[in-house]
Order: sequence, then structure tokens, then C-alpha cells
Amino acid sequence: MSQVLHTPPHSPAPADEDDLAALAARHGLTVSGARPSLPEYVRQLWERRHFITAFATAKLTAQYSQAKLGQVWQVMTPLLNAAVYYFIFGVLLGTKKHVPDYIPFLVTGVFIWTFTQSSIMAGTRAISGNLGLVRALHFPRAALPISFALQQLQQLLFSMAALIVILICFGVPISVSWLLVIPALFLQFTFNAGVSMVMARMGAKTPDIAQLMPFILRTWMYLSGVMWSIDKLTKADDLPHAVVIALETNPAAVYIDLMRYALIDSFHSSQLPPHVWAAATGWALIAGVGGFIYFWKAEETYGRG
Repeated sequence: MSQVLHTPPHSPAPADEDDLAALAARHGLTVSGARPSLPEYVRQLWERRHFITAFATAKLTAQYSQAKLGQVWQVMTPLLNAAVYYFIFGVLLGTKKHVPDYIPFLVTGVFIWTFTQSSIMAGTRAISGNLGLVRALHFPRAALPISFALQQLQQLLFSMAALIVILICFGVPISVSWLLVIPALFLQFTFNAGVSMVMARMGAKTPDIAQLMPFILRTWMYLSGVMWSIDKLTKADDLPHAVVIALETNPAAVYIDLMRYALIDSFHSSQLPPHVWAAATGWALIAGVGGFIYFWKAEETYGRG
């Protein structure tokens, strides 16, 4: 009986990745979720501007929907924080003795700092906390951190009504300088949105950053003159020049001081750091443009893994 050996048919070698890429390109196929060019990305983001504003408004409305006082907590939360800081810093540490109009000074600082703090914290979780939305729908992912920064701006504007009442009750007159609030808030919003995009990319890759941020932000708050006057500290002769520069150019302090200068008549231009509007604009451009490009470069990685 003869034994016939059957040689198995030769299997074709796997196609090279370059060949597959060329085949896909020839038939008009593109990578799913591929990062568009920067101009195209900006165009897509602008087309979804209505989604960004609607998403921010919906988040703001739902934020306190389970609380009995509802939207009142938008004002009560920073006011309660201000009351605690007033007792600790103003009364126990005697800071109010050295700062004119200390309560308007403090409340303005708390409200403006809360805007930055909340924007950055929300931005840190913008991607990692909305993975279902990111994976289900195709849209420019920068819409999320920008919408969270816009949500915090809306909350600040809502709270500004209470701030104005406090200013008037403590004898601060209405002035034409209040119009400076508009450019100051625009620059601060741009800065906040840019930092939020940086933190959104970092938080998407390392969600544990969200647990670390409260400690970083608390330290930053104490260095930003929310409860005390940076101007009086920097005039001390024994303070190193590098520390003075760091305190005066601290972006959070710059925006807080601009708002105090706009709203409080006893806060004079001599108390502002040198070239304050240039510093505020510079920080807004660095954070806004730099943060946007940094976030865009990782666009195709969000929601994967």
C-alpha cells in the first residue's frame, strides 16, 4: 500500500501594513477618529458652539437639582466660604485692620478665585468623567472642557448679582470703572478654558490627577491674595525679589486684583502689579492658545483604552 504525502497548500503571506494603508486610501477610507488639522478642528468647534452653550447651561441647571434650595447654592457656596475666611483671616489673624473695605475685598477675591478653581477642577474630569459621551458621539473633544469653563462663567455671572448687593451695602459706589469687569472676565475665561484643556488631557490619561488637584488648588489659593493683600506683602524690604515677581505675576492674583480695581473704589491702581493688563492678556494667550493646541494634539486618543 503506497502512502501519498499531501503537501498543504501554501498560505499567502500577511499583507504589509503599508499595502493595507495604500488599499484603504485608494478606496477613500480614513482612520476612525483621526485628528483633523488645526484650522479644520477650529471650524468644527465653531460649528458646535450651540451644543457647547446648551451643554454648559444644562450642566449648570442640573448641578443643584437635587438640593431643596436649588440654584441658590450657586451664591451660598462662595458666600459661606467667604464667611469662614473672614472669621479666620479677618478676625482671628487681624487682616481686616490693614485692608480698607475688607469684606468687599474678600468676597470679590473668593468669587473670582472660585471661578478659576471650579473651571480647572471640572476640566480635569471633562474627558474621564464623560467617557460614554466621548465614545458614543463624534465631535471635537475640546467642546467638553470649554463648556465646563463656560458653565462656571455662567455661575459666576449669576453670583455677581449677590456681589453687587454686598458692594453697595458696604458703601462701595457704582462707578464707570465697573465696565472693566467685561474685559477682565473675558481674559480670565480664556485663561481658565486653556488650563482646563491642559488638565482635561492629563486627566484623560491619568484620572488620579483629579484626586491631587484639590491640594494643588488650595495651595495656589493661599498664594493668590484671596484673603490678604499681595501689595502690602511685596512692599516688605526683606522679601526676595524673585518671590515678589512670582507673587505679582501669579495669574490668579492678576485677575483677582483686576476685578478688585474695577469694582472697589478704595482699591487703587497703585496696588496693581506693574503692567497688569499686559500680564492678564499674556496669561490668557499662553494658556488659551497653548492649552488648545496641547489638547488638540491628543484628540484621537480620547476615549480609547
